Amino acid sequence: MTLDLSLLPDGGLHWLIGDGQHAGIVLSSRIRLARNIAGFAFPVRAREGERLRVMHQVRAVAARLKGLEGAAFVRVDECSPVERQVLHERHLVSRELAGLDRGSVGPTGSAVLVTGDAGVMVNEEDHLRVQVFRSGFDVQGALRQAEALDAELGAALPFAAHTEFGYLTACPTNTGTGLRASVLIHLPGLVLTQEIGKVLQGLQHMGLTYRGLYGEGSDVLGNLFQISNQTTLGRSEEDLTEQLERVVRRVIEREEEARAILARDAGYIIEDKLWRAYGTLRHARNLPADEAMNLLSGLRLAAGLNLVTGLSVYTLNKLLIFSQSAHLSHSAGRVLTEGEANLARARYVRQILANEARLPE
Repeated sequence: MTLDLSLLPDGGLHWLIGDGQHAGIVLSSRIRLARNIAGFAFPVRAREGERLRVMHQVRAVAARLKGLEGAAFVRVDECSPVERQVLHERHLVSRELAGLDRGSVGPTGSAVLVTGDAGVMVNEEDHLRVQVFRSGFDVQGALRQAEALDAELGAALPFAAHTEFGYLTACPTNTGTGLRASVLIHLPGLVLTQEIGKVLQGLQHMGLTYRGLYGEGSDVLGNLFQISNQTTLGRSEEDLTEQLERVVRRVIEREEEARAILARDAGYIIEDKLWRAYGTLRHARNLPADEAMNLLSGLRLAAGLNLVTGLSVYTLNKLLIFSQSAHLSHSAGRVLTEGEANLARARYVRQILANEARLPE
């Protein structure tokens, strides 16, 4: 198939808009609920026909749900490797559902339903992974929307559950509520002031964990951290999300304090570092992916300190996603080599900055 991204409501990227609370620091908030359908083996144990029956059943039910009204249905297992990578880069599917570790073939019966800010992954580790994204720091808003969608699905599908343990999932750490609440947060101030180690250690003491931009298995690049709860068993959705909110609010405060310290005590040093990042992005002809992530982090910080104006949070978010390798290949209409992607990335970033960035007079 040829994946037409224009058919996805808002491209599945409504969270890029950047209009939420603390959107300059918190890119997005996400709630994910893991659910399985009673009477079917978990996907990892299910045969191909069983996985396909689950997929068709979920698709038929979804067509009647208000929470998925207008949703696009994508058979991930029929997408090309580049198309699956694009879906992953947009955070619409996990690395596992995209089959990125399985060569050119994704799991049979894998699919995703996509709206602007909500969706359902089908036949990933669990039969269903309901997920809702919100721009900025809005964990509770995402939770309310996810719970409403979950209630609709649960009224139409018999979820596998235990009276004592709660919802049953393939991985024991998800058993209970099946909830994973997370925020994607940009912390360059804490990195530059060398306070990030203490902050991350504190997260682990609070029962939280951190990962990179693309979650489990991804490296931390561009000073972007995905902070989330570790376990769900024995705790309510409200308890888990409220704890995450409390901790993240404190992390935001510490990041703001770190930025103020940098501006006060190392003003010319930090300004030089950020201007160098802007200059490289503005004029580079060859831009490897890892280098781009780190330079874009500097650009985001420069915008936050008002060194560069005219760049909205939406534009900064868009630069982050649309400069990824699969997006560049999809735009080119063919698979780009690493070298070709580096040239295309540099050209794309230059064009955006030439059109939108302004320097203070």
